[in-house]
Amino acid sequence: MGELRIESFGEREVWTIDGEARRNALTRALVAELAQNVARVSSGRAVRAVVLTGAGEKAFCAGADLKERATMSPDEVRAFLEQLRGTFRAFEKSDCVFVAFVNGLAFGGGTELALSCDLRVIAPSAELGLTEVKLGIIPGGGGTQRLPRLIGRGAAKDLILTGRRVKADEALRLGLGERIGSLGDAKALTAEICENAPIAVGAAKHAIDEGLHLDLDAALALEQKHYAVTIGTEDRLEGLKAFAEKRKPVYRGR
Repeated sequence: MGELRIESFGEREVWTIDGEARRNALTRALVAELAQNVARVSSGRAVRAVVLTGAGEKAFCAGADLKERATMSPDEVRAFLEQLRGTFRAFEKSDCVFVAFVNGLAFGGGTELALSCDLRVIAPSAELGLTEVKLGIIPGGGGTQRLPRLIGRGAAKDLILTGRRVKADEALRLGLGERIGSLGDAKALTAEICENAPIAVGAAKHAIDEGLHLDLDAALALEQKHYAVTIGTEDRLEGLKAFAEKRKPVYRGR
């Protein structure tokens, strides 16, 4: 039995972490399966958007599987964290858009997993937090770097140094999520994204991510580089033609 339950909806997929009994915790097997599937959807444009969520209603991902972690040597822990960071980074480097539906508890690595996605839809009952300092460690899956980039340095220090948990309303206010909603809302968001030109969506995603911490002149040059990717595409011409003909465009990713 796999660690992920995958459902396909044409150009979209829903990945459900299938470990409800362990609150969908991150195991080595799960991280390996996530890595395999990110590579799969990133190898072409057959899948353009993914909703990632957890089984059941109690937890999105409660972080690392501490029972498994207790059996690891220090070298094995370091190797696990390297695999974790590489997998999360692959989410960001992919042209595919990842939407986390945080359907319940998301602590430690669970919040870091959500942070590596492009967008986050948070269930009203969800709680998020980087709680590692309470266990004598620090976030090791990119949390100390992604959280301040998302919500600002002070707010990130507030959450990381206290290890406190935030509920959906505060998470939304801080910018930790884009909207409060349901799995249906997350699916609808991916459907809306997939109505747009595939090459343009990927280029826009990378332009935002790569330019965020450049100075403005460098960031504008970066934007122009990604814009140039779209100029020669059939999709750009189709978009113009569809607009003129007052119809919905049919994009083919070329």
